[in-house]
Amino acid sequence: MPPRFNAVRKTGRVVSRRLMRRNSTAAMRFAEAFSRHPVLAGLIGTAIAISMAVLSFAALWQGRAQALQNAHAASANLVATLSADIARNVESSDLSLRTIVSGVQDPQVMALSPELRKLVLFDGATAMRYVGGAFVMNREGRIVVERDPSEHTDMLFNDRDYFKVHVAHPDAGLYISGPYASRLRKGATSLAMSRRINAPDGSFAGVAVIALNTEYFRSLLERVNVGASGSVFIVQQDGEMIARKPALTSDATAAYVAKSPSFSAMKDTNSGSYISRSPLDGVRRLYTFQHVPGTHLIAAVAPAEDDVLASWRQRSIVIGGLTLTFGGCFIVISWLLAISLRSRAIAQEKLQRLAGTDSLTGLCNRRALDRRLDEEWRRARRADQPISALFIDVDYFKLYNDTYGHMMGDDALIAVADCISNSARRPGDIVARYGGEEFVIVLPGAAASGAVTFAERLRESVEALAIANSEASKGVLTISIGCATASPRQSDDALRLLNSADAALYLAKRAGRNRAIHEGSVASDGA
Repeated sequence: MPPRFNAVRKTGRVVSRRLMRRNSTAAMRFAEAFSRHPVLAGLIGTAIAISMAVLSFAALWQGRAQALQNAHAASANLVATLSADIARNVESSDLSLRTIVSGVQDPQVMALSPELRKLVLFDGATAMRYVGGAFVMNREGRIVVERDPSEHTDMLFNDRDYFKVHVAHPDAGLYISGPYASRLRKGATSLAMSRRINAPDGSFAGVAVIALNTEYFRSLLERVNVGASGSVFIVQQDGEMIARKPALTSDATAAYVAKSPSFSAMKDTNSGSYISRSPLDGVRRLYTFQHVPGTHLIAAVAPAEDDVLASWRQRSIVIGGLTLTFGGCFIVISWLLAISLRSRAIAQEKLQRLAGTDSLTGLCNRRALDRRLDEEWRRARRADQPISALFIDVDYFKLYNDTYGHMMGDDALIAVADCISNSARRPGDIVARYGGEEFVIVLPGAAASGAVTFAERLRESVEALAIANSEASKGVLTISIGCATASPRQSDDALRLLNSADAALYLAKRAGRNRAIHEGSVASDGA
């Protein structure tokens, strides 16, 4: 393989390793952030689960609205079909009525023989399936011409509303009556479509009537499927029910819905839809209605809300249940992870604290001293402040151990450590056991004079403990202290500060112990 391809492959491997290292570092930082704030993991997990649940339930609610919208659209199509069918039949019957009226008002037609006159007046439209009869009535309300022979001797129909309307209103035009029990067809329920017949002088001369069986409306509604609890009906504008599926009871009040609060929305508007509880059976339905053109009839389709939303509810129960279950599990797992991270963080913090703590005295050990000294050194450099260090050694401690034993020696070291710790009370002060009987104190912001004053006070405090030491000149345990002060702005090495304090401690020991010395100057001893 050419060298240039080897170089390209080698460069690719290097880039790949760098990307992996960068991703690994980012992942570690992310994990450390969660370790420092374990509750954040639980809160984020809870927020994610709640957000997913909210989105799921919002989608389900949108599905509910969509189901209702689809039901309204389907109902509107059904209502339009019903209205068009009724309007077509009414228009056809009205054309037949106009033919009857014009024929009766034509003397030549009325002069024809009865059979021929019947053929001229009652055309094929009056022979439709649901037309119960076609009649011509005179001004007294008697049938003078009819399509089908019937027994109507001495019968008067001037009490019918369709007759009274045309007597009172010459310009009534086409009038469709309410349902009535037919006297000619053994009480069969019918609707009368009628028009006025005028005499040559314009006075009332009679009425042309086509009786339409209400069975037509019932058969029309039977073909409409509106669900188990839905309803479809034809109602007059005054609230009287013409036909309904399912059929109403025989109770007269059940057929009259004019007093229903929801009916007012129908009679005053040409078309529309709304949701309401039926006054007849108490079922909540989605009503979609339309006025039949040219009539005072209203066609309405009202599927039950429960039927429309049945499939949506089943789907919602399944999806909602799964969402709550998985969301709850996710929240539980998130908080278990948070608890685990919290326990891990506590354990890690404890381990770090133990790793930086001297087991005997409870003070910082050398590892913690190096870390904290570096922090304070950088802080003092930024603030342009001095920093002092004290190196402390317990005098004649080896002889003390040999005389009193190591257990007494450990107790003595603990007492000295407590005294030192209690003396350095500022938040930034560092107290550490350097090793054996040696201790270090770092005093940020302390100048040389302050460090010497502190050292003298500490030496006196340890001497005041009065820990018996037969090898010391005063018979009690004492300490020697070396002090050093530095300005971090003028030095880059914090370790040099400790070395200077250690050198000053060496001078204090050579000068006779139980004293504090600051970098070449000797402080008065306690002798």
